[in-house]
Amino acid sequence: MNLAFWAFLSLILVSGCYYDKEEDLYPQQSQCDTSNVTYSSVIATIIQTNCNVCHSTAVASGGFITDNYSGLSALALNGKLGGAVNWDQGFSAMPKSSSKLSDCDLRKINKWINAGAPNN
Repeated sequence: MNLAFWAFLSLILVSGCYYDKEEDLYPQQSQCDTSNVTYSSVIATIIQTNCNVCHSTAVASGGFITDNYSGLSALALNGKLGGAVNWDQGFSAMPKSSSKLSDCDLRKINKWINAGAPNN
């Protein structure tokens, strides 16, 4: 086979490599329902999955407790929860040693905080 054929084949293979965003490939999965964000059904689950291993009543890393409404709402209302999970400057980015929470989870947490962190 000649050099032109291999050059053409290489061009096709290389041009086929690119990075897609998950939201572009699977738009139905990128929808985020924030219509009914409650502490008990939404926020507690997000926090349990991402925070409680380090910030529970038993561990309380950094003195922060997230495994109950009282501890979490105090952090929400004083700005520390939002600052940490949104990775705002001046706050320790949480979850530590992990990736940032999904945009959807952040929208839910921020909506709950902005509503006054109700115990619902």
